[in-house]
Amino acid sequence: MNFKHPLMHNNFTEGDLSAVKRLLNQKNIILTQSKNVEKFEKSWSKWLGVKYSTFVNSGSSANYITIKILQILNKNHSKNEIIIPSLTWVSDVNSVIMNGFKPVFVDINLSNLSMNQNEVLKKINEKTLAVFITHAQGFNGLSDFFLKELKKKKVHLIEDVCESHGAKHNDKKLGTLGLMSNFSFYYAHHMTTIEGGMICTNNKEMYELSKILRSHGMVRESKNKIFERRMIKKYKDLSPKFIFLHPTLNFRNNEIGAVIGLSQLKKLDSNNKKRTTNFTNFLKNLDKNKYFVNFDLKGSSNYAFPIILNTKNLKIRDKFEKYLLKNNIEFRRGNAGGGNQLRQPYIKKYVKVKNFLNFKNVEHVHFFGYYIGNYPNLAKTKIQTITKILNRFSFVSKKNIK
Repeated sequence: MNFKHPLMHNNFTEGDLSAVKRLLNQKNIILTQSKNVEKFEKSWSKWLGVKYSTFVNSGSSANYITIKILQILNKNHSKNEIIIPSLTWVSDVNSVIMNGFKPVFVDINLSNLSMNQNEVLKKINEKTLAVFITHAQGFNGLSDFFLKELKKKKVHLIEDVCESHGAKHNDKKLGTLGLMSNFSFYYAHHMTTIEGGMICTNNKEMYELSKILRSHGMVRESKNKIFERRMIKKYKDLSPKFIFLHPTLNFRNNEIGAVIGLSQLKKLDSNNKKRTTNFTNFLKNLDKNKYFVNFDLKGSSNYAFPIILNTKNLKIRDKFEKYLLKNNIEFRRGNAGGGNQLRQPYIKKYVKVKNFLNFKNVEHVHFFGYYIGNYPNLAKTKIQTITKILNRFSFVSKKNIK
């Protein structure tokens, strides 16, 4: 179906295409991971404000490698729990499970769609190794108090910023406030490499590990030549070019993705400003009696318009979805990741939930939350058209969300 108001809009420009053509027209080109990947990593690190970045083939791969690094460096095996939000992308949860950790879930706040910090602090115990926060749909999920408490309790903070490029906490970009952070360059996000992701850190040891884990666990991928020579000396019976240190897979990206990333990065800040203006106009025109509008916009950088209905009536919800389709508005229900991850089939083997009402806010988003497209070239008049359509929808809100 061709939507008049689509979820995504082509963010791939003529400038991006020209950059790819210049690469392909070079003589003796290398298209697998090479100099442009390194250049993109350095440019991204400079833009973000970190020392090190590792370009991979997806945000999900970035999630996995990050938690794998925690597993490798974790000397205290009694610390085997990682706290995560119930509203997140599936790869955040799977990265925790696949690396042998126990996921501990918390509810979210409606104001920023991120984890409820009070719940997190209550669930921290002697087994807690890290908090894996998701900055969902462009909102900042942090506070000074929360950061201070995590530091005091000696709990690592890992940031998933896959949906929040350029969002800030106290003028510092999200992705610079934890031990490590992850970004996604999927086609629909703030900027794209078609498919791609980035692992970011200021920790040199973790950076070295991310390079090794990105490429089959091969020692030769390390930038630390002293370490490489030590491994060659230790494993004398192996070919120096084929020492596989850790069990992992190939998560490399390529030169084409890097060239696109370098081109897209040049316009990321200006596109973010346009999207922020769009979101402000969207909320300003939305009927607050029908929809939740009390989002915390400070420091936000939203690539989508979240919609949360002020009703708990499933019949009204179903009617609303038919109304959106009738008016040619493409949508996704459940906001980031399709709603409450605790309801998904894959998780039932690992976590048993006795009462979903303990996750009140994510439950509401699961059944009555949506997002629709917000892209840089979205005209103000079109935003007004969309909000008029939404405001015309007729339903009685018996219980407004406070």
